[in-house]
This record gives sequence, structure tokens and C-alpha cells, in this order.
Amino acid sequence: MAMAEKLFRDIGYQKTTVADIARALAMSPANIYRFFHSKREINETVALRLIGEVEDAVERIASEPGSAEERLRRVIRAVHEMNAERFVHDVKIHEMVHAALSESWDIVEGYIARMNARVAGLIENGVATGEFRAVDAAVTAACVNAAVVRFSHPGLMMECARMEQPTLDDMLDFLMRALRKA
Repeated sequence: MAMAEKLFRDIGYQKTTVADIARALAMSPANIYRFFHSKREINETVALRLIGEVEDAVERIASEPGSAEERLRRVIRAVHEMNAERFVHDVKIHEMVHAALSESWDIVEGYIARMNARVAGLIENGVATGEFRAVDAAVTAACVNAAVVRFSHPGLMMECARMEQPTLDDMLDFLMRALRKA
């Protein structure tokens, strides 16, 4: 999949054909189809790998020592920074991610569910340690992720790039105030 990702970055995911991938790997297109049933499956595999890197970073941060608030802030910031670097500044990869989001590829729904679960876990931890007030962690996690979507969704990041307010720090401060115990 590294070769498919490289070609997606070089010529774009829509312009990259299975024949291009096969040629770059010195094999036949038929051989590629032994591993993948369709070009869409190749697209989803590349996207899933990229999403997996974001999820791995989130998991690593969430598992580190520190307060729930500190880890939640770092998780949201990491998602923002990784998506900005990889999906906003790399236009050809952005096209694939935009298609995945706008066409509701199954991998996107799974990613959202896993991110909501990870944020819910941090919120539950904050409630357990007394940092956060008692809340329905699942609903609150979905609200937190919805509140920061313009800082994590590649399309919205590009569309909202000129918006000065709120900044990511403003939104994080707002969310943490809402979560903290009174």
C-alpha cells in the first residue's frame, strides 16, 4: 500500500489506476486483484492506514500519564496537527479523504465511532478522578468531537482557515470549562 499511497500523492488517487500501481510494483494488474477486489478497496486500505496513524497517536497520548484534561487537550491538538499536515497541505491525499468523507465510506464511520469511544474514555477517567463533572460520557464525547470538527475535518479545516475565531485554544478552553467540576 505504500506504493499506492505514493502514487496517490504524486498523481492523485482518482488518476491513479490499478495498472499504475501494478507497473510501479513490477507486477500485473491481475496480481493486484488477487489481493484487492477493486480500486475502491485499494483506496479504502490507503485511507485506513492514514487514519490508523492518527488513531495510534491518539491511543498513545490517551494512555500516557497526566490529567484527563491535559490528555484530552493533547489528543484534540494531535488530531488537528496530523490532519492539517497530511490532509490539508497534501492536496492530492486531501482529495481522497474528501471523497471518503463526502461519500461516507465505511471506514469513516468506524473512525468516528473509535474517536468518540477514545474521547469518552478520557471523559470517564476525568469523572472518576474528580476532574470532570458527572456526565454521560458517550454523549459528551460526541459533543466534544462535534465541537472541534472544524479543527479536524480536512474539508472544514480548509474552508475555515481564514476564520480567526475561535482558535483551537479558544475551543479547548471552552470545552474544558464545560467539563470541569464546578
